[in-house]
Amino acid sequence: MTRIDAATLARRIAQGRGTNPADLVIRDVRLLDLVTGELIRTDIAIAGDCIVGTYGSYQGARIVEGRGRIAVPGFIDTHLHVESSLVTPMEFDRCVTRHGVTTAICDPHEIANVLGRTAFDYMLEGAGRTVMDLRVQLSSCVPATHLETSGARLEAADLVAYRDHPKVIGLAEFMNFPGVLHQDPACLAKLEAFSDRQIDGHAPLLVGLDLNGYAAAGIRTDHETTTADEALEKIRKGMTVLIREGSVSKDLHALAPLLTLQTSPFLAFCTDDRNPLDIAEEGHLDFIIRTAIALGVPPLAAYRSASLTAASAFGLRDRGMIAPGKRADIVLLDDLETCAVSQVFAGGVAVDEEAYRGRQTVPPVGLDSMKARVVGAEDFLVPATGSTASVIGVIPGKIITRHLRMELPVRNGAMGVDLDQDAVKVAVVARHGINDNIGRGFVHGFGMKRGAIASSVGHDSHNICVVGVDETDMAIAVNRLVAIRGGFVVVEGGAVRAELPLPIAGLMSDRPFEELIRPLSDLREAARALGVVLQEPFLQVAFLPLPVIPHLKISDRGMVDVDRFALMV
Repeated sequence: MTRIDAATLARRIAQGRGTNPADLVIRDVRLLDLVTGELIRTDIAIAGDCIVGTYGSYQGARIVEGRGRIAVPGFIDTHLHVESSLVTPMEFDRCVTRHGVTTAICDPHEIANVLGRTAFDYMLEGAGRTVMDLRVQLSSCVPATHLETSGARLEAADLVAYRDHPKVIGLAEFMNFPGVLHQDPACLAKLEAFSDRQIDGHAPLLVGLDLNGYAAAGIRTDHETTTADEALEKIRKGMTVLIREGSVSKDLHALAPLLTLQTSPFLAFCTDDRNPLDIAEEGHLDFIIRTAIALGVPPLAAYRSASLTAASAFGLRDRGMIAPGKRADIVLLDDLETCAVSQVFAGGVAVDEEAYRGRQTVPPVGLDSMKARVVGAEDFLVPATGSTASVIGVIPGKIITRHLRMELPVRNGAMGVDLDQDAVKVAVVARHGINDNIGRGFVHGFGMKRGAIASSVGHDSHNICVVGVDETDMAIAVNRLVAIRGGFVVVEGGAVRAELPLPIAGLMSDRPFEELIRPLSDLREAARALGVVLQEPFLQVAFLPLPVIPHLKISDRGMVDVDRFALMV
């Protein structure tokens, strides 16, 4: 927390006592009491960026009429990657703050795997110019594993250099949990350097004594929990479980039954990866809150988790409640159960277009990050070593996959697709200029009948991932991505049917978020025209190369058996 000088304290005290008019008064709201759940009529007095008065009547230099609307604390997204919103930090701010998100805790892991320390500089500079309070957790695993080719490598010394930046909270998701459990020296060095700071976890399916060992390293949160039993064990062992509901990973329905008034101090919310189209159509944390309530979660529990629990879990003691001395992060709602956001204040600033005017932009980075060689159809042939192949089994709404075995056709010494079994090709093409690797395999679950789709967003090393029926279309898609400096592409019959350039590190657009809605919608429709049945095909593609999530994945080095944490031979 920032030290407050005596003059500021004196001003807050006088305005809180009512002896001086408040800088701002939000008059006549129904305040949601996070202790009892009551809705209590009151004014809210604000001095600068701080709440100084509640449960009373106030005079102010400026008045905002509450008109009986419900006042709740600003929402805190406890784990996300700004890059996955496909826009810059400042556009992310414009996109989600209007949905009540006044604090977001980001991990620049995606762009860091492409650009290294340049990514931290870029994200921290952007965080200093947002209306919301954008905080940063330093990426702990760059590269995420030894099973893929990343664009950068960050060691403990690289992270320590940013440790004391005022926007930095601590260490981001420690996804190399095998490295933690086996006491890898590089992992221990990072954990030691941040042992007195917040350390986020990333431990899918980790339970029992291994979970004890992982938590004993000082790791305090987890957002990869997918069942209520797993979540209960983790919160019983002192972790805060971050219930995730993103564009692909959707865990809210499975975990909502666990979220009660008793457990709400141990469960918070996060989006992790949510794209602008879903935000436009459904919302952000407001969507998670209204969905949780619709699933039977008590409103008090939902709003606690979205604010007070989140603040407590990350040591943000200056926020999480509408109370004197807390940061003036306030959301006015027209309706509590549907989380109908009417007006937002972030640090006492009314969130509207005027709040965003005059901000200096941050120069883009990574505009030359697409360094893959030109590929041809022959690069996507899969040599046959038999008639049976391992196939990645996509589970809609999950980033966990199945490890399937299928009999596939063999022609001229190469394994081919089998549309009857919904087995099509997947490949990962290295794009960082370090090597010319191409990993090849098969995937089930897309429903694709023709063409190809490709993405330069490929967690976590962000090589090019392409899924297709036709090798020529796959090659065209990959080459087109390089030409447009990254993004998403749909190809059919040798022609590009839809695309979205993402030139900033091959991950983010340099355009306003509103301008991404139509291209994203066009990409969805073009993918459906290929037969794709997945609701979010491009984000699903992006998680196929993620070799820290069970059970079968693919990298530029080949198919990965995540259960053995090894490449398949």
